[in-house]
Amino acid sequence: MLDMDERIDGQHYRRRIQELTLLFEISQILDRSLDLNEIISPVLEAVAEHMDMHRGTVTLLNRQTGEIRISAAYGLTGEEQAKGRYRLGEGITGRVFQTGQPIVVPDISVEPEFLDRTGARSGVTSTAFICVPIKIDQEIVGALSSDRLFSDDISSDEDVRLLTIISSMISRAVQLRRDGEEAKKALEEENSRLQAALRESFQPQNMIGNTRAMKQVYDLLRQVAPSEATVLIRGESGTGKELIANALHYNSPRAGKNYVKVNCAALPEGVIESELFGHEEGAFTGAVKTRKGRFEMADGGTIFLDEIGELSPLLQVKLLRVIQEREIERVGGSETIPVDVRIIAATNRPLEEEIADGRFREDLFYRLNVFPVHLPPLRERRGDVMLLADHFVEKYSKKNRKTVKRISSSAIDLLTSYHWPGNVRELENCMERAVVLSTDEVVHAYHLPPSLQSAESTDTGLASSLPEALDNLEEELIRDALKSSRGNRAEAARHLGISERIMGLRVDKFGIEPKKYRT
Repeated sequence: MLDMDERIDGQHYRRRIQELTLLFEISQILDRSLDLNEIISPVLEAVAEHMDMHRGTVTLLNRQTGEIRISAAYGLTGEEQAKGRYRLGEGITGRVFQTGQPIVVPDISVEPEFLDRTGARSGVTSTAFICVPIKIDQEIVGALSSDRLFSDDISSDEDVRLLTIISSMISRAVQLRRDGEEAKKALEEENSRLQAALRESFQPQNMIGNTRAMKQVYDLLRQVAPSEATVLIRGESGTGKELIANALHYNSPRAGKNYVKVNCAALPEGVIESELFGHEEGAFTGAVKTRKGRFEMADGGTIFLDEIGELSPLLQVKLLRVIQEREIERVGGSETIPVDVRIIAATNRPLEEEIADGRFREDLFYRLNVFPVHLPPLRERRGDVMLLADHFVEKYSKKNRKTVKRISSSAIDLLTSYHWPGNVRELENCMERAVVLSTDEVVHAYHLPPSLQSAESTDTGLASSLPEALDNLEEELIRDALKSSRGNRAEAARHLGISERIMGLRVDKFGIEPKKYRT
């Protein structure tokens, strides 16, 4: 037979094994999720199974209202759980929140401070109640309690120690949940900030401009570049539509694939079909071998169709089929060849008017106009004129191996006041000319083309006043009318739409001799 010490040692060993098993199971439960609502109930069930717990609760403190409520429970009905509400210092649970110390009640039936707000222990005797705090950084955020049958062979200190370990594990899970939510919130805020900054700062490297009109263009490019959408770039000649197409391709997932450019206005009508779709050997005179077209060359990448409004009606039909079916047929061939190509088109023509006049197919327009991008003319983005001018000065200084350090104030005045009908291309040509003409490392007003000059910059003021200019014009018109009527003042007056009397007065005023024009 085992003596008393051996029996005690055996019980102690079994209890330690039971505790380790419980703690291991709880650690696995806590690892399943950071959602507190998903893990607390399974933890209480595990404690009940291993510790012979009749009831168990986890209560949490609402810092805003100061109310303590049961968050999760074992052995309580939903109605009983809803009744479990306390204030700080109220009842055993309230005292644990207030003091931060564990409390053991050996028998709840004789403890006046045990309030039994839930009503689940009515008439119960010989039941012990143990409540330990749940702390995070010395702050009491909750409490873990347990009801169990109390007897002399069970140590309350052991139960308090075990529940304290479990509460520490729960507090760690709560801390991870809180940190995870804070980290997630911080990450979301950072992502929002970065996205806003990206929308604000996205600008293709090949484009210059900080005006609102250009920022709107950049925002459109940021949205459409990663997609597969067909883009129609619209704008006046010289605004930089090709730069937009380049930016779309090189900021897209197809950036590493082929990028093929086609100027539809530069290719003769007789060869443009072959250029776009290729031809078979012997398809026409001069077709000595099979040749791939631009669409096949761009397979997997992007094709840029500039001046799309110049296509003939026949080619418009064939292009429409390519866009719809994503396949081509070479000239002189019957084989259908699939192509994976993103299409970017550009035009400076008012296609709506072209459609109304029957020169452009409406169905093709809607196929191309999936995502329109309008590039504003330079006169609508005057704030970018000097940025562009500085860029072109630097560019052509390097190209011509010259040093040009600045643009004079008088030249700046001319550049910013001009209406730029040729847009960015005209500005670029002007600055290239000015760099070539500069001899003192400065672009002066007189280096700019005559079309930009003003009366002040060229010292060419008005030669006459407005009344003088009008008199000169009036005299010239009267002399021309008399010449046409061979000196007949009445006929000249009718031609000019004035009366004979006014004609006579003007003839006298200017000292004109009608007889001179009769011959």
